[in-house]
Amino acid sequence: MPGMRVAMMTREYPPEVYGGAGVHVTELVAQLRRLCDVDVHCQGAPRLGAYAYQPDEQLRGANPALSTLSTDLLMANAAAEATVVHSHTWYAGMAGHLASLLYDVPHVLTAHSLEPLRPWKAEQLGGGYRISSWVEQTAANAADAVIAVSLGMRGDVLKVYPTLDPDRVHVVRNGIDTAVWYPAQPQPDESVLADLGVDRNRPIVAFVGRITRQKGVAHLLAAAHKFDPDVQLVLCAGAPDTPEIAAEVSAAVADLAASRTGVFWVREMLPIGKIREILSAAVVFVCPSVYEPLGIVNLEAMACGTAVVASDVGGIPEVVADGSTGSLVHYDPDDAAGYRSGLAATVNALVADPARAERYGRAGRQRCIAEFSWAQIAQQTLEIYQKVCA
Repeated sequence: MPGMRVAMMTREYPPEVYGGAGVHVTELVAQLRRLCDVDVHCQGAPRLGAYAYQPDEQLRGANPALSTLSTDLLMANAAAEATVVHSHTWYAGMAGHLASLLYDVPHVLTAHSLEPLRPWKAEQLGGGYRISSWVEQTAANAADAVIAVSLGMRGDVLKVYPTLDPDRVHVVRNGIDTAVWYPAQPQPDESVLADLGVDRNRPIVAFVGRITRQKGVAHLLAAAHKFDPDVQLVLCAGAPDTPEIAAEVSAAVADLAASRTGVFWVREMLPIGKIREILSAAVVFVCPSVYEPLGIVNLEAMACGTAVVASDVGGIPEVVADGSTGSLVHYDPDDAAGYRSGLAATVNALVADPARAERYGRAGRQRCIAEFSWAQIAQQTLEIYQKVCA
C-alpha cells in the first residue's frame, strides 16, 4: 500500500527466534514487505533486515522486566517515520504504546498470549511479572486494534480486559509455510534420528517445545510411563524458564529412561531440517500444553503429514480437528492424573492404528495448505492497518 510504513515491534527476529511469536513475526514480515514498507525493530544482537536494540548497560543484572522496558524506550524513539506501529507480546507492547503516543500514529497489538493467564511466569520474572502484566494491560487497553491469534484467544482477551471494545479485537490466525514444512525422508548421511540412535522400526512419538509450565512437559513425561513398551519418545525440549523447572524435567526424563528404552532428549535448538525429519518420522506428535492461544507447532507437525494428539485448550481445537487431523484430550487443571491417563491412552490408540494415524496426517497437511497461508494472514493484517489509519 503506497505511503504505508509499518514499525514492527518484536522481541524475536531471525536468527534469534525461540517461540511461536517469533515465527509469526518472521513470516508476517516476509509477506507484508510485498504489500507495504516494514521496518523491524527487535531486541538483541545486531542483525540484517532489522534494527536491533539492547538494554541500558546500567541495568545489567536488573530484573528482566526493567531491562525490557529500557529497550522499549529505544524502540519507541526510533519509530518516528511510521504510519502505524504493530507490537507483539508484552516484551514490545510498551514500545508500541509509547510510539503511538509520541508520534500520534495508530498502535496495533497482536496478543500471542496473555500474562494474567500465565501465572507461572512469576517463577521466571519474580516481581517483574507484575510489571509485564501492567505493560500488557496498559498497551492492550489503549491499542487502536488488538489482534488475537484464534477465536479462543479473542474470548480470553475480552474476558481478561473487559473494558476493551469488542469491535477493536480482531482474529488473524497464525500460519504455516508448507513449502518449508512437509513430509521429509531422512538423508542417510545427515539423519538426526540416526545420530540419536532412534530405531526406525519402532514407532516414534515426538514433542517439540520449550521447557515451561505452559507446554505441559511434565504431563507428557508422566504419561509416557504408560505408553506402549515399543514406543520411542523423541523429546526436543530446551530453553527452560528457570533452573528449578530444568531440574524437574531432567529428573523426570531420567526416571522415564530408567523404566523403559527409547527415550531421547534433545536439549539444543535444532535447525528446521532436523525438526522436519523428526516430525515426519513420528507416528504421533504430542502437544500437552496447558495454555496455548493457537500452537504453531501443531501446524508444523500437520504440515509434515503427522497425526497430532493435543490438549483441548485455547486455540488448539481451531487447528487440530478432532477425529480428522488428530485427537484432542480434555485437560482439567484439577485432574492431572486423569489428563495424563487420557494422553497415554490416546497416543497408544493411534500407535496401534497406523492407518488412522496416516489418514490424520494426510488430512492435516491438506488443512494447512487450504486454511493457514501466510499470504492470506498478511492481507488480513494489512486490512486492519488500513482500517485504523483511515
